[in-house]
Amino acid sequence: MYIRTKKNIGEEEKNEILKFISANKLGTIIKEEEKYFKIGLVGNTEKVDLDILLSFAGVDEIVPIGKSYKFVSREFQPEDTIIDIKGKKIGGGHFLMMAGPCAVESRESIFKIAEAVKKYGAHVLRGGAFKPRTSPYDFQGLGEEGLKYMREAADKYDLLVVTEVMDSQDIPLVEKYADIFQVGARNMQNFSLLKALGSCRKPVLLKRGLSATIREFLMAAEYIVAYGNSNVILCERGIRTFETMTRNTVDINAIPLIKEKSHLPIMIDASHGTGRRSLVQPVTMAGVVAGADGAMVEVHENPECACSDGMQSLYFDGFEKLMKNLQKLLEFRKEIL
Repeated sequence: MYIRTKKNIGEEEKNEILKFISANKLGTIIKEEEKYFKIGLVGNTEKVDLDILLSFAGVDEIVPIGKSYKFVSREFQPEDTIIDIKGKKIGGGHFLMMAGPCAVESRESIFKIAEAVKKYGAHVLRGGAFKPRTSPYDFQGLGEEGLKYMREAADKYDLLVVTEVMDSQDIPLVEKYADIFQVGARNMQNFSLLKALGSCRKPVLLKRGLSATIREFLMAAEYIVAYGNSNVILCERGIRTFETMTRNTVDINAIPLIKEKSHLPIMIDASHGTGRRSLVQPVTMAGVVAGADGAMVEVHENPECACSDGMQSLYFDGFEKLMKNLQKLLEFRKEIL
């Protein structure tokens, strides 16, 4: 639930409300509207007599929220969240493209890829420095060395950096180099990690879990928001089904449904969603038609020699073609929506 204050509430009246909430060991999420505030209540409210708040001079009403994912829902915030990352925006009509290799393999490679994806219109350089792999014998990433290479390349070509953080103890290290934290599918319900990222100020790209329902996906986002970080970007990257001809099954209907239920921006990752280079462009475009606010695509200068995910990585000319077609599609989408 949340408290709706009276219009033109004074600072003293507002602080009186916050003091009562704090005294009852509840947290708050405060959203400023045009002439009033919404004060979301975080924590167990069952043992608190909230009716007392109705006697406060600055309180207009107490509004229950029907959804279990309270603060990422449109009940709490009807308008789209727009996240501004160093001048590059996503949400509310702003489209963001993230592109790069699955894993950072060398300084020379990441610089080549950064130059190419920037040239063709990407805004964010993606790449893994710490790679969660099914086999313990597969390439696990370059660690901090890889983060340094990404930061150097991104700075040279005016790109942002998004990279995965796998453990809460790694947050300070990754934060030194990244502009956006990525939570991978395997960690979507790593609640200690989600709580820790809630204490950070940098945006979090949250990928849907391998078999997660849409409700579970939104509840994972709720963890981050409830612990203090409202800058969450959702990412549909396919779920595991009985189908074996593709890596995963991309849930296209999740995109418009989530946009109906939540104000958070959502991206499409067709590289992991399909696992097939030939399907990346059509499925990315399908996600954009469905309303995606951004896309994540794997790109490599020589996919056949990639340390991981070469089969789903685009060549540079394939990425160029995708970006040209996406630009036309985005212009068309403006006309029909």
